[in-house]
Amino acid sequence: MAFTAMEATDDAESPAPISKDAEVTLKLGSTEDKREQYRLMRDAMEKRFIRVTRGSIVGGVRLGMFTAAFYGLQNLLAEQRGVHDVFNVVGAGSATASAFGLILPGSLRWRARNMLLGSVLGAAFCFPLGWLHLKLIEKANEGNQAANENLDKRDIKSGVSAAIERLESNLHK
Repeated sequence: MAFTAMEATDDAESPAPISKDAEVTLKLGSTEDKREQYRLMRDAMEKRFIRVTRGSIVGGVRLGMFTAAFYGLQNLLAEQRGVHDVFNVVGAGSATASAFGLILPGSLRWRARNMLLGSVLGAAFCFPLGWLHLKLIEKANEGNQAANENLDKRDIKSGVSAAIERLESNLHK
């Protein structure tokens, strides 16, 4: 009895599905026509390209939505509270992870579990990251404060007024 790839994919009790590449290879051996072999390979490559492209686009959209929600909530919390601290990052991370846990597929009980778990994990991951981010910003601004103190002591001029004064001084020479 001959066993083909088509029978393996149709059989519900098949232990492991045959991969798409193996299926194309089996189909290629079934015909001697070079044009048919070329068409089969082209179709397989097009399907693979579309599958990879679709996955990349969907993943990018999900990442963009998550990032936009996180930073939007972080800025909203900072604006409402009037303070830029680690708790804005924790609140935004917790709320964003909770919302994305809620939209995962499943029953209402499963979604509630994902929402609670997302809230806890979002806060747990965002607290050290938010603290590190704020410390790095403080460290970066230490060098700028010394430069800002020097700016207060001298006359600050805009680029246009400074250019006009240089032009006038060159004309008077």
